[in-house]
Amino acid sequence: MQRIECLRSVYSQLEGCLVVTIMGAVAAELQSLGHRPNFFYLQHAMGLASSTGLGLALCLPEQKVVVLDGDGSLLMNLGSLSTLARYRPKNLLHVVFDNESLVSVGGFPTATAAGADLEAIARGAGVPFAVTVRSVQDFTVAVTGAIHGRELATIVAKVEATGPKTYATDLTLLENRFQFRRHITSLKRQ
Repeated sequence: MQRIECLRSVYSQLEGCLVVTIMGAVAAELQSLGHRPNFFYLQHAMGLASSTGLGLALCLPEQKVVVLDGDGSLLMNLGSLSTLARYRPKNLLHVVFDNESLVSVGGFPTATAAGADLEAIARGAGVPFAVTVRSVQDFTVAVTGAIHGRELATIVAKVEATGPKTYATDLTLLENRFQFRRHITSLKRQ
């Protein structure tokens, strides 16, 4: 399955969530579907999407937070799974697009290409709901359930090692930060 098809299948459901993405293919493909002020693209911060999502989920417990991560990024900060499990924010969904590759930086294989199982690692760390999906339909069902659910969830989506034609976007990093902060501020006023 392709990551862009997964993103397209749940895009409308992300409107009411705070969404944090990693750099590269995930951010570029999400932005290609249409940028929203509730999307925060963590450019140049590989490995920190799950930590950023945790901070948002703890600070804004009534707001659903969705982290769109990659296998290479998660493997750079694997300890974040045990930290997520320790705090267990009920409003956090951690989606990991596992293409067994660092596709955004040259296509080098990750540990998942050699058998590392991110679902098993998440479960072992204590994440209460962890699942691996291999079809867009299963992805959509799992994400929909987790968005409407009230427990920490990690969904590992096994996707093809393909990326967008270009990683360039027309949104500057600074403007994205300002938009995201304004969006969070507007939520606090409601």
